[in-house]
Amino acid sequence: MKNQRKKIDNNKTLTPESKFRSDFSICSKTKDFAGAISLFESAVSQNLKLNLHHLNCFLYICSNSIEDKGDLAIEKGFSIFNHMISSKINPNEATITAVSRLAAAKDDADLSFELVKSLLKYNEKPRLRTYDAALLCYVKKSDAEMAYLVEKDILSMGLCLEEQEIAALLKVSAEIGNEEKVYEYLHKLRTSVRCVNESTAEIVESWFTGETGAKVVSRLEDSDIGRVKDVVLKNGGGWHGLGWVGEGKWVLQRTAIDSGGCCCACKDQLACVDTSKEETEKFAQSLVSLAVEREKRSNFTQFQNWLDEHNDFEAIVDGANIGLYQQNFAEGGFSVSQLEIVVNELYNRSKKWPLVILHDKRIRALLANPSNRGILEEWIEKGVLYGTPVGSNDDWYWLYASVKLKCMLVTNDEMRDHIFELLGRNFFPRWKERHQVHYTFPKGQLKLQMPPSYSIIIQESEKGTWHVPLVGDYTDESSRTWLCITRSNIYKTSNKNPNSSLNFGITGKRKERSVSPTR
Repeated sequence: MKNQRKKIDNNKTLTPESKFRSDFSICSKTKDFAGAISLFESAVSQNLKLNLHHLNCFLYICSNSIEDKGDLAIEKGFSIFNHMISSKINPNEATITAVSRLAAAKDDADLSFELVKSLLKYNEKPRLRTYDAALLCYVKKSDAEMAYLVEKDILSMGLCLEEQEIAALLKVSAEIGNEEKVYEYLHKLRTSVRCVNESTAEIVESWFTGETGAKVVSRLEDSDIGRVKDVVLKNGGGWHGLGWVGEGKWVLQRTAIDSGGCCCACKDQLACVDTSKEETEKFAQSLVSLAVEREKRSNFTQFQNWLDEHNDFEAIVDGANIGLYQQNFAEGGFSVSQLEIVVNELYNRSKKWPLVILHDKRIRALLANPSNRGILEEWIEKGVLYGTPVGSNDDWYWLYASVKLKCMLVTNDEMRDHIFELLGRNFFPRWKERHQVHYTFPKGQLKLQMPPSYSIIIQESEKGTWHVPLVGDYTDESSRTWLCITRSNIYKTSNKNPNSSLNFGITGKRKERSVSPTR
């Protein structure tokens, strides 16, 4: 009883400001709509000073309560926003995101979009989420032209569309029968999303099974058939982007792809999609820029010049990664024999020596050991070994060489640190999937894990067929569900994987070189 009286007395001594802070802390945690509105109205009636954080919290609760509270949540939300403006508190991105959702909830897409654009006058930059309410509201209204304008504004802000936004634009384009836009957004899905969600798959299916989709015919002439194939090769396989190919009704099936990359439904061979020539060259240049920024310029430039003259390699080897694999780091262990096994295996596969990148300091230390000297001197004589300068980061050298020469990179380094993040979240994973070779030594025997025989990504064949992978947690890729989309009247072209030459399967005449490991 005594404790209860003490608690009551303490509450009586709280100032209005202190009580507001206490209640606000609870409100922000519980996200209780009724409690938030009551607290807001009480604070206003007491002339308590509300800041941006307080008002944004109330707005967030309102925008998240639309489904349950409907018009009341919208009305109270705008009341809070109007109070903010009249109090001369400038909104930020979080404010506008919440209020834009409130506007869209009452089907006012124009207001929702205007709110987003108003951010600029407050020196605030919108995020992708800020646009979502307006975009989805226009799509709901089947107002494709305004939806495209929202997309244009998103891109002008330097933002990238993700699956939700692309799927929405694809949906509205399909609904109004805009075949060119449907084709455009299918390709945007391909570049931005590896596997689609079920909701996106249903949008894709609705287009191809609909009347408009069935009427779409090829605008390419017979003379363009060869050009389609050439563009597929130039793009790295898996797409051409020249427009619809073939004619007739589309046949859709949900199917699987076997371990060799063959579609179980239409028997087409899927491609192992490489990066395009333009992307690769841009990637190589970004690598050079970052490398010379962090390395001694003269050292890396010397390596670039050396590589221009010695460019016949089909594989690059991260020497340190392999030599240190499962060795005792504390004792400075380095296995030249492991490295030799990898080098010999790569040579036996292609009849061309790979390029081994290793720190010059380590090469000199290994040469001091008579048991290593013979094989290292042989590699030096044959131009197999390149020593990077003391103090340099050999990562830049082996990565640049494999990108520049468009060949395989043998390393277990997953390249996840901040340096590689600078190279782009979209391009870099695709490049790794196609070019990185992992390795193990089970029971002392080398096992190379080559890149997959096909890429798990939306693919458009030179014949005009489409294959779309669906999201799923699969331990075995052969169990993944794919959409197979074909039509009866298609171009008769080869199913040959355009990237097969990158799989160490080519035999060629070895070109002898004589270069030093120390540049």
